[in-house]
Amino acid sequence: MKISTTALLEELKRRTEQHLQYAETLLLKSENELNFRISDDSWSVLECLEHLNRYGDFYIPEISRRISSSATSPKADFKPGILGNYFTKSMLPKEKLNKMKTLKAMNPIHSQLNKDVVNEFIKQQQQLLELLEKASHINLEKTKTAISISKLITLKLGDTFRFVIYHNARHIAQAKKVLKNEAV
Repeated sequence: MKISTTALLEELKRRTEQHLQYAETLLLKSENELNFRISDDSWSVLECLEHLNRYGDFYIPEISRRISSSATSPKADFKPGILGNYFTKSMLPKEKLNKMKTLKAMNPIHSQLNKDVVNEFIKQQQQLLELLEKASHINLEKTKTAISISKLITLKLGDTFRFVIYHNARHIAQAKKVLKNEAV
């Protein structure tokens, strides 16, 4: 499967802009609403975003470094890698979200959180948009990034962007579900 590089970057920018806009609406909510959880072992809206911020703390500098050091030229099409495609597809939100285990360091459950988490998420989405813009000037297949669970495994930059942004979409869907239940 090949994807137009321009179409891929546009789709990822559109999703990231939607995540950014959603996060901005969260600033209008009270911290009580944002800390509400459906059950004792589920995440609140702020915990969903804190989880994403922790991944962003790894991926944003990693992507930035790799883009800055890439001496490649853009290619018209992007062909996802096998591993990258697998990770990406597992992240896409589905009607019934399949539960996944997260690394202990990435699990924010029962953290004391406030709206700073939302502001950090907004900042990270703005950084992602800038990186997506810069990525249009390099080869998304030849430029590789490490992944958070192992520096030994690398993914094509296009797959890394897809993974991070689809992972964001997954937890934004989770956050929306929490708020919907809180309103009941």
